[in-house]
Amino acid sequence: MNRIAALVLFILLFNCKNNAQEQASQQSAENKTPVEVPIKNGKARAYFASGCFWCVEAIYESVRGVEDAISGYSGGHTKNPTYEASNTGRTGHAEAVEVIYDPNVVSFETLVDVYFASQDPTQFNGQHPDYGSQYRSIIFYQNDTQKNIILKKKDVLSKALNAKIAAEVLPFKKFWEAEDYHQNYERLHPNNSYIKSVSIPRLKRFKAKMPEVLKNVSH
Repeated sequence: MNRIAALVLFILLFNCKNNAQEQASQQSAENKTPVEVPIKNGKARAYFASGCFWCVEAIYESVRGVEDAISGYSGGHTKNPTYEASNTGRTGHAEAVEVIYDPNVVSFETLVDVYFASQDPTQFNGQHPDYGSQYRSIIFYQNDTQKNIILKKKDVLSKALNAKIAAEVLPFKKFWEAEDYHQNYERLHPNNSYIKSVSIPRLKRFKAKMPEVLKNVSH
């Protein structure tokens, strides 16, 4: 190879490397940029994952100012995830809930407090008795204000417990609603063995910790 050809090859390789680095940097920046869900009809939305979504849905629906909590999937890399696919752990998604709430009644900050009070915050990769990446704890933020609230509360809790907090803090991207039969599962199936032995006791533990935020509580 003559010197001119070698120089041309070097320039081409250099440009390819720079283009690849720029694309990787751009993709990384996009991955860190959250999607902000606008307030609709006076209601805002927040997204949380902490174990079985049946449990988490019931917990948030007990909170004053929460209009609804919807079970679904978030945090992964596949489109239109199903319960069966999510359970393999290969979609990257975690069982999550979409919390629809009135920000004039309950703040995002309080919803984060509910999140930490309703689980074992030091338990990684699931909540007893459900383990696996699909049950991991995640708090999704939609803007820098939410991110800062989450990180500060996580840091305070870590110091108070003298332990590492398991919850991932991720930019919100997309929420995929779960199959119809998962919605309102605890309310519709109170005699289910899992609901009786896991979900209802978890809800009762949360209610005992934060009675001041519950619906139908007089002040």
